[in-house]
Amino acid sequence: MKQLTRYLALRYLKQFSFACLLFTATANATVTLEDQVKITDLGLHFNGQDLDYNNVGNPDTSTDTYDFFFGRNISAHGDAVKTYKHYVFMTWYRGGKTDRHVMLSRYNTQTGSVKTIEFPHQHTGFRGDPLVGESHNTIGLAVSPVNGTIHMVYDMHAYDNNNHGGKFKDDFFRYSYSAAGAAEVPDEEFTLNQFVKDTSAVSQGPDDYKHLTMTGDLSDKGNFSRLTYPKFFTTTDGTLLLYMRLGGNNNGAYVFNRYDAQNQKWSTFTKFNHNNQKSHGNEYNWGLYGNMKYVNGKLRVGFQQRSSDNNDKYKYQNGVYYAYSDHPEGFGDWKNHQGEVMTWPLVDSDEIKVFEPGDYITHQEDNSVYIVGSFDWTVTAKGDIHIISKVRSTDRNRPDYEEVYIHSYKPAGAEDFIISTEFTGASEIYTAGDNVYIVGLNNGRPYVEKAQGGTNNFVRVYEATDGIQFDHGTIYIKDGKVYYYLMERAAGALQTTQPLHLQIIDLDLESEANAPQVAFPSATKTVEQGFEKLSLTVDASSPLESRSIESVALYIDGELVRVDDSLPYLFGHGSKPHETGAMGWLDTHSPNPNPLEPGVYFFKAVATDSEGETSIATMQLTVLSKAPVVSFPSSETIVEAGYEKLAVTIDATSQIDGRSIQSVALYINDELVRVDDSLPYLFGHGSKPHETGAMGWLDTHAPNPNPFTEGVYDFKAIATDSEGDTGEANMTLIVKGEPKPPIVTWPNDTITVFEGYEKLSITLDAESQVADQTIQSVTLYRNGDFVRKDTRPVWNFGHSFAPYELGAMGWLDKHEPNPSPLGVGKHTFTAVAEDSAGLVSEAEMTLIVKPLPGPTINFVESDIKLTEGYSNLSVNTNVQTAAETIEVVSVILYVNDELIREIFEPPFTWGSADYADDLLGLTAGSHELKAVATDSNNRMSEASILLDVTLLGDLDKDGDVDRMDMRTFNAAVRAGEITDTAYDFNGDGLINTRDIRGMVHLCTRARCAANNQ
Repeated sequence: MKQLTRYLALRYLKQFSFACLLFTATANATVTLEDQVKITDLGLHFNGQDLDYNNVGNPDTSTDTYDFFFGRNISAHGDAVKTYKHYVFMTWYRGGKTDRHVMLSRYNTQTGSVKTIEFPHQHTGFRGDPLVGESHNTIGLAVSPVNGTIHMVYDMHAYDNNNHGGKFKDDFFRYSYSAAGAAEVPDEEFTLNQFVKDTSAVSQGPDDYKHLTMTGDLSDKGNFSRLTYPKFFTTTDGTLLLYMRLGGNNNGAYVFNRYDAQNQKWSTFTKFNHNNQKSHGNEYNWGLYGNMKYVNGKLRVGFQQRSSDNNDKYKYQNGVYYAYSDHPEGFGDWKNHQGEVMTWPLVDSDEIKVFEPGDYITHQEDNSVYIVGSFDWTVTAKGDIHIISKVRSTDRNRPDYEEVYIHSYKPAGAEDFIISTEFTGASEIYTAGDNVYIVGLNNGRPYVEKAQGGTNNFVRVYEATDGIQFDHGTIYIKDGKVYYYLMERAAGALQTTQPLHLQIIDLDLESEANAPQVAFPSATKTVEQGFEKLSLTVDASSPLESRSIESVALYIDGELVRVDDSLPYLFGHGSKPHETGAMGWLDTHSPNPNPLEPGVYFFKAVATDSEGETSIATMQLTVLSKAPVVSFPSSETIVEAGYEKLAVTIDATSQIDGRSIQSVALYINDELVRVDDSLPYLFGHGSKPHETGAMGWLDTHAPNPNPFTEGVYDFKAIATDSEGDTGEANMTLIVKGEPKPPIVTWPNDTITVFEGYEKLSITLDAESQVADQTIQSVTLYRNGDFVRKDTRPVWNFGHSFAPYELGAMGWLDKHEPNPSPLGVGKHTFTAVAEDSAGLVSEAEMTLIVKPLPGPTINFVESDIKLTEGYSNLSVNTNVQTAAETIEVVSVILYVNDELIREIFEPPFTWGSADYADDLLGLTAGSHELKAVATDSNNRMSEASILLDVTLLGDLDKDGDVDRMDMRTFNAAVRAGEITDTAYDFNGDGLINTRDIRGMVHLCTRARCAANNQ
């Protein structure tokens, strides 16, 4: 793996600035847990099933289980924690499942008090279904350092006025803000009254604190639609910026706006890049998966691209892209990492591409490379850029599965990135001062790893080993402190409510100011294989006059070379020429028996001062190979048996000035084919069509008598330079057998819907198994009848311009009801794909249409217990139909199967003020209350509860009132255990021995005889 890392680094490391760069990192800095506080016990959490598009319509309806879409975390998630002066602000949703209120807590680090505000808004759930939680609907938070206003943007995922059936009309963007100074009012004044109500034309009532736009102008509402993932930043002058993603996963844009604190007004959103890039001249549309951040005084963007091209080797994302703006608030002057001006808004992402993680594994097949997750980036105070990413095989079960974590970093002053695969991986990376940090959870407890900026030398500097275990968290770093906002992993099964905590971890940046200062002459250096001399003078000093440097130790790739304890700290000098890997340059020097071979090496200098404090400097040394660099156009080529042409041009160059390539020899399965001694190094050209196994393609070509048949062939090219040094490269040729028909698949073999379903839109996957053949059409048949032939991907049926193709009723206002919807039963849909070679294949899908269920009905009350002679009783039912188009016709209440009353419109209440006698007069005993609901489809459902009426005076519960009850009453009265005012027989407001005589009148037997007398 090290050799692979070194080889890849050679590809990207061309030249670096050799300016003297100072790298310092205090090894003895003490990272400590400064504070921990519980914020609430009621953080909302999704503890149920991870749903998909097949079952999202049938979530769990109980209150104890909360199913979800995308992810299970919504509290302590996203841009949810910020600081202002000595306060820490945190947003969260309150659980359980039926609550879901937006909450804002403020922690005073000086007094330890936590004050919380409840907002009226409740989490709307996935596409407006509160029974399905959605993790993307986070609550972004900011506090203006200029005027102390609090800003929150929340609970949205690319909503607009029309999508999801219009559920979010005039409520697709949710913004709340406070009056100036609200962030630091006294605790007793930190209430909802500090926030500004929405009184616009789209206000949802007197308690609406959500604003549809941030500008205050409803004519701007189009600028605030279809947005997701709010995240706020604060610039160096205190200006607030907000960024969000516009659009979808493979056709999106980053947009941002700014807050004018003086006028207390936000701007409209400005695009970093265009979406719908094809309409701006790009070859394809693309979306962004990453972040916009304001770090080191600039607005910056780092992301992986998700292309709309589904026929390349990438399953989802590809590439690493980075840009920054020299404008103080990002409104122009955008550049790539090399300082070159980019098009703004960006259209072609290649303008800012850093490198391709997909090159770090060998797969070439369509959709075989998976680059999702474990991506983040940051920039240190001195300008070191750090990007982390991960690439793996899409299929985890393939025998040649590959997985690589990548840390790509560009030290300040360098011209290009260092790409290292010697990285254990992480999901986020942060910065404070000149250091980079990885902060996460190990066994549910926080840890911190640190590396100095511009290096890959991560060291764990803090780890909690006991205390609370956490499930997840989100992080904000300010002024050298980590504000880790965490959800507790409570014992047992996770509930819909989980405790939330804040930990404040001090990174001890102050102690680094006294650490030694140490530096190599340059951050990077490049030499040729067999280099004779490499003398390095390490500069080391203390910033404190009272301290001195005791020693400087040099390490190469982690192995100690030597400790020098006297000035100058010189390594690789005339007396020790080999210690830096050089051959030696004086006549007295014998050749180094172990010189550094071609590759990339990491030099580390550790300076120790008179107080034992240490600092580290690093330098990367690239040793260029003298061997020629040779490569095929690709590492793998796939052809069909009987292929006519395979022309292969081999690229061969020398990295050493003054050398040239003399020849390139091609071998197939270790047999020499030919030696070519002139550019271009082309094999299989028109004069030699058969040498690469092809049949021939010109009229002058006789058919190859020995063409390559189905199988795998190893091509090897050996290049020789003018000094006789050689280098080689390999390519695999796969010759496939007989042509194969295309593959067409439905997302699901069976789909179940209810009659009258409004929408069913399905995208089929159709692809050719042959590299140079394409899908020409996909034809749909319904129960054997032709529906439509689609000739352009994507292969989507039942879309908004053809809503009835799959039997649906139609869902937009412009859709007339389907005159011939599919009825109850099983229906067969057949898709037939045809490719450019005329080959066809088909796939079937079964659609099951079920009858709509009856209404759902339940009593608001649970089982009831009353005493005979009760004076009032009312019961209520909730009724919900299976679809919005179905109405409740009536609800009938029966008591012991006797009709009480039929109600034809809500509220469905019996025993209300107008019908107070509905349920009075029931005698002692158990009674069944049954409610039967009927909908407009004449379908009925019922619900029941029990009403238990006990006999007054029957204290021993034996079904009568007798002498035994008299004795029990007497004893209970004397003990003060009777509190029911029904036993105040003499009406004096007291229950005492004077009421015993009144019990006599309740006796059910003569002379109150006991049951056993």
